Amino acid sequence: FLITEKIEVKGNNQHPLYKWLTNKEMNGNSNSNVKWNFQKYLIDEEGRFVDFFYSLTKPSSTKITRLL
Repeated sequence: FLITEKIEVKGNNQHPLYKWLTNKEMNGNSNSNVKWNFQKYLIDEEGRFVDFFYSLTKPSSTKITRLL
């Protein structure tokens, strides 16, 4: 069975999740643009947007781990 399906992350047909992730007015934190694969978005346990990291940032980076 499919776990996920292909969705639009930019443009006119942008998925609502990515609208929220990339729009400060919606997420309350910051605007961003999806640049490339493996861009990371950090959401806290309450579902609040914390920060985003471009694909060049490694998952084990201190930029990310200090926020965990």
